[in-house]
Amino acid sequence: MPPTIRPTLNAQLYLRDPQGTELGRRILAESVRLIDDIGFEHFTFKKLAAVIGSTEASVYRYFENKHRLLLYLVSWHWTWLRFHIRFHTHNVADAAQRLRLALGVLCHAHFDDQGTAGLDEAALYRIVVAEASKSYLTKEVDADNREGLFQEYKQLAADLVVMVEEINPSYPFPHALVSTLLETARKQLFFAQHLPSMADAPGSAELQILRFIEHLAFSALA
Repeated sequence: MPPTIRPTLNAQLYLRDPQGTELGRRILAESVRLIDDIGFEHFTFKKLAAVIGSTEASVYRYFENKHRLLLYLVSWHWTWLRFHIRFHTHNVADAAQRLRLALGVLCHAHFDDQGTAGLDEAALYRIVVAEASKSYLTKEVDADNREGLFQEYKQLAADLVVMVEEINPSYPFPHALVSTLLETARKQLFFAQHLPSMADAPGSAELQILRFIEHLAFSALA
């Protein structure tokens, strides 16, 4: 089992590091449970404060608004995912096998990690599937990008780009391929769960989606 981890995230995502205090850790844990339960649209700091037995003002001391909190949670997931991909691939010499293992982690990231006590990664994964696009599909995306608010996602993508370029150094679209694989793994699961006519994933959705993105990746790199 991987060792206990505490993701280090961009300080621009928060006003006060929520991992540094008991209240901050409760804000993270309960926001995951609440967003998973009611959805991001209906989530408010007032509702969160009621759940944690505190005040809205106390939540605002950690996060500027709920969008920054969503960015923080999604960035946590990308950092956690990157850690697990590196853990499962660091002793694998063959780049193609490393990519297959990495894609497997992408498609099976729905388990609760005992190495990050207090945060339900299974619930967070459901949030990422349903809500992650809202973290960047905004009018403020360029300003957020200049602040480095997507750096964790970019770092994950960069690791996969290295594998792609090692498999086929002459492939002309490594970044486009990797971003497509990352988005497809998440969105195809959403489609399978909610818009099934948009996906080919009968039975075990994760397994079928893994087969599809492996086909997508290795057909492109052949």
